[in-house]
Amino acid sequence: MNAFSALVDNLYYLNSNNAKTELVLEYLRNTPDPDRGWAIGAIAGTLSFEFFKRKTIKDIILERIDPVLFELSYDYVGEMSETVAHLWSTTTSKRDDSITLPTLSEVVEQFSSLPKSQIKPYLISLLDIMTPTQRWALLKLGTKGLRIGVSARFLKKILALYGSQHNPSINIEQIERVWHGVSPPYINMLAWLEAKSDMPDISNQLTFQPVMLAHPIDADILPTISPEHWQAEWKFDGIRAQLVSNHTGTALFSRNGDDISHSFPDLITAIEKADINGRFDGELVALHSHSDNALTTSNKSADESKVGASQCHQTSIAHNNFDNIASFNQLQQRLNKKKPSKALMQSIPVALIVYDALQLNQQDIRETPLHQRSAKIQTWLVSLQQPLPLYSSTLLPFKNDKDLISLKEKASQLSNGYIEGIMLKRKDAVYVAGRPKGQWYKLKRDPKLIDAVIMYAQRGHGKRSSFYSDFTFGCWQDGVLLPIGKAYSGFTDSELKELDTWVRRNTMGRFGPVKEVKKELVFEIAFDAVQNSNRHKSKVALRFPRIHRIRWDKPAAQADELSTLVKMIG
Repeated sequence: MNAFSALVDNLYYLNSNNAKTELVLEYLRNTPDPDRGWAIGAIAGTLSFEFFKRKTIKDIILERIDPVLFELSYDYVGEMSETVAHLWSTTTSKRDDSITLPTLSEVVEQFSSLPKSQIKPYLISLLDIMTPTQRWALLKLGTKGLRIGVSARFLKKILALYGSQHNPSINIEQIERVWHGVSPPYINMLAWLEAKSDMPDISNQLTFQPVMLAHPIDADILPTISPEHWQAEWKFDGIRAQLVSNHTGTALFSRNGDDISHSFPDLITAIEKADINGRFDGELVALHSHSDNALTTSNKSADESKVGASQCHQTSIAHNNFDNIASFNQLQQRLNKKKPSKALMQSIPVALIVYDALQLNQQDIRETPLHQRSAKIQTWLVSLQQPLPLYSSTLLPFKNDKDLISLKEKASQLSNGYIEGIMLKRKDAVYVAGRPKGQWYKLKRDPKLIDAVIMYAQRGHGKRSSFYSDFTFGCWQDGVLLPIGKAYSGFTDSELKELDTWVRRNTMGRFGPVKEVKKELVFEIAFDAVQNSNRHKSKVALRFPRIHRIRWDKPAAQADELSTLVKMIG
């Protein structure tokens, strides 16, 4: 526990990625199993358990100090674990340095095995013998709140580097391919990285494989995109999903690897009945119920004609017909439902628009060039003998960058807003996890803009925990501001400091951690789409709202009316 707390504390304050890498490598070399594996899980966010709740932390500190002192301290520090870590020293006698801290694995084992009634006493006993830094690390570990500037992807790169020092053939792609089939404390994986055993075999597990991602395209790169070397597709506004069906079962995963099968049993059942074998990367979209799970179109692409798509039950999404795609707001009604009702599934059916495939008919095709993978997917879809909620992603014809800009403008003008933009992919690209350079680009549609007034502010998390960085904003209706959304991105670090100062100087009231501010500051809000919503007082919901500009110059009375926003609903 001592080495772990020193590691995460140092990582938190380091800015250099090279320095962070060396620190983690040293920890891996000098720390025994299973401690180092539990540390990897804690930093990567893959621990499947939570030792105690934030409420437990607050309860035990309030039993020891004056509530007013705690509130004042918490308000100043802005983060629960750090506040308690420092305040605890005032509640105990001098710490006995001769007491040996338990190891990280001993702490994990104890919290995992103790009955609920013993969790609080054990936590208190540990806090009593720890330094503030060690307390902070423990409290962050116990609540799965360890945000220290090391992403899971960055940690995998460090692990790949560690492995390559023992076996030069190990790379980040191999780490990605086994990652979701192994779990903390990663003893088998670490043994492989140290050339002490074979690569972990996950072939008999129903697991997620990390997806390939795109870079936003720069203006100077766009003219270099030619139809000889690139293909273009619509970028739909659903959720990125991976559908897996093989001898181990069938599952649907989010882009982060979360199993969301329980929310879409209708899709899972249809795939299971068809006895499909493959791993498909695509966009999960909601359909209008009248579509009967068929995205019909009056236009066939050239690729469909080549493979006889007229005989195919699986239609593609043509470039000028999106009437059957429902809004993202409707798809959200299906998300996070542990057991959706039959009525919900009938009123909001779903489909997967297949962008790519990692495996097809028991064959791994990730090393196959994209244009060949696309042809294989199209041929396979045509061969299916029954209608399924799987649809191919139509290739968009273009000759030059002017055509691509025209397609982007068309996406921006579509009234329903269910097209986010265009995906541009190299035809010879193999499928690799992560965001490789120069392989996939995204050309997103222009965002919609509206001027709104900041109404409430709340502190952020992690390194923003001392700043008011989460804002609720609203538009006018009959002289009253109605909240339309929240945003916490789109401003620079210097602007964040300015906003934090403004919030503190213009606070009108307080509701727990939320401050109500004077209705005087205008944000220009960018967003991708707006939909009707009964969950909000304003009756609208924004898709991906972010702060586009801070309008220090604009009077709040001149911010937009709610009716302006309503008119943008497709």
